[in-house]
Amino acid sequence: MKKIEAIIRKTKFDEVVEALHEAGIEFFSYWDVRGVGQAREGRVYRGIVYDTSSIERTKLSLIVRNKNVQKSVDAILSSARTGEIGDGKIFIVDIEDSYRIRTGEHGDESLYIKGKEE
Repeated sequence: MKKIEAIIRKTKFDEVVEALHEAGIEFFSYWDVRGVGQAREGRVYRGIVYDTSSIERTKLSLIVRNKNVQKSVDAILSSARTGEIGDGKIFIVDIEDSYRIRTGEHGDESLYIKGKEE
C-alpha cells in the first residue's frame, strides 16, 4: 500500500477529482492549505500591486493498493498540469498497514468494498 499526497492548484481541484474517479479512486481526503514556493502571486487592490508570499493550494491525501499507484499518479499529473510554475508536487510514501474500524479488516482488504474490486 502507498500513501499519495498531492499539492495542487485550487483551480484544478474539480478536474483532479474527476480524473481520480475515472481511474477508479473513490475515496480520498483533502484540505485547503497555504505554502511558500517558487511561484509568487501578486494581488491588485485599487491600482496597487501587493506581493503575497504565501500561495493557496489544495492538498490531497489518498491511500491506494500498490496496483493503483501509477494510475492514480497519472490521473493527477494529467489533470493538474498547466505547464507553469506552481502546478504542485506529488509525494508517495509506503504504508505499513491499515485497518477498517467497522469490520476489523486490515491490509489491502480494508481499502476496497468486497464485490467492487478491480
